[in-house]
Amino acid sequence: MPYPLCYHPWFHGMISREAADQLLSLAEGSYLIRESQRQPGTYTLALRFGSQTRNFRLYYDGKHFVGEKRFESIHDLVTDGLITLYIETKAAEYIAKMTINPIYEHIGYTTLNREPAYQKHMPVPKEALDENDSTGQDGVSEKRLTSLVRRATLKENEQIPKYEKVHNFKVHTFRGPHWCEYCANFMWGLIAQGVKCADCGLNVHKQCSKMVPNDCKPDLKHVKKVYSCDLTTLVKAHITKRPMVVDMCIREIESRGLNSEGLYRVSGFSDLIEDVKMAFDRDGEKADISVNMYEDINIITGALKLYFRDLPIPLITYDAYPKFIESAKIMDPDEQLETLHEALKLLPPAHCETLRYLMAHLKRVTLHEKENLMNAENLGIVFGPTLMRSPEQDAMAALNDIRYQRLVVELLIKNEDILF
Repeated sequence: MPYPLCYHPWFHGMISREAADQLLSLAEGSYLIRESQRQPGTYTLALRFGSQTRNFRLYYDGKHFVGEKRFESIHDLVTDGLITLYIETKAAEYIAKMTINPIYEHIGYTTLNREPAYQKHMPVPKEALDENDSTGQDGVSEKRLTSLVRRATLKENEQIPKYEKVHNFKVHTFRGPHWCEYCANFMWGLIAQGVKCADCGLNVHKQCSKMVPNDCKPDLKHVKKVYSCDLTTLVKAHITKRPMVVDMCIREIESRGLNSEGLYRVSGFSDLIEDVKMAFDRDGEKADISVNMYEDINIITGALKLYFRDLPIPLITYDAYPKFIESAKIMDPDEQLETLHEALKLLPPAHCETLRYLMAHLKRVTLHEKENLMNAENLGIVFGPTLMRSPEQDAMAALNDIRYQRLVVELLIKNEDILF
């Protein structure tokens, strides 16, 4: 649709600012659309507010807009604009103070994540400490304690960690009157009055969203899928330590597939792997991936690899990626492990816990190398690009990183008992 037609009947042709001001001077809230004299082909919304004419560059892409909000009609755009101008003019001081005394801490939606964000080591069992109380002075006892700590780290902890998570805010149009759940003030405007967390449903002003703590508690009614879902979001929604996909697939693989030749290297049928994906998305932890449903263990390994490939943020996150790659380039073994250990600290807790569990599993896979022909190097080739994705857009740089990705995973598997 040509622009002047979509602006009918408010279009007044190529007139000056002065002419527009004169036409609108008689009525507060009146408006018109004019074509710019300086830049023909561009259009301006002239709007009378506060006894002066305000001019806004106007755009159309199927909907009308002057900023972020898009409207079906010019009338709605102007109505929303007048509301916003009125609120911002008459209540500017009040708006500035809205977030000073929020009600957020008093309405029950307060963070449960008071512990440090990164808690990698589990507590040492009391009996382990008792054993070493009397002999803790010499090097032998220190080495023994270290061994016990590592073994304790590998033990399953029944308590579900309280992972920290940021809210996943999206601009939202609320039907009917709505009040901000952070400051308790009215959310004004016709559309896009504020933002809503796509994971937990929290409704707040856009400016208030910057003040909300990282305490999102995802709800399963909002989180409707398993694959392609943010890892921390998934584990918090299902109240688990790790994604149930990872736990269930690894249990199935270890129960009947550790001796399978080419485990993880051999591909299963892609249509059956998609079936497993749909089963998890549909049924969650009730998905049936038993031998009765999928006799070929490569279907299960394929589904696990697909889960990691589909993560919107890779298991080894974009933020931590450079440090992991740096570690793979270091030649000195001790310095290499030191850097790798520092890289692990950069991972979000849910990512680190999932990586720990996966590496312990892959280490067990290598113990059956004689039967499955899969050592740490082979698994690194498979899982390097699966767990890591370069944040760089440059294809050549990403290609050069593939060998280091492989080496990172190989190092994590070989040194799993030391690093985790």
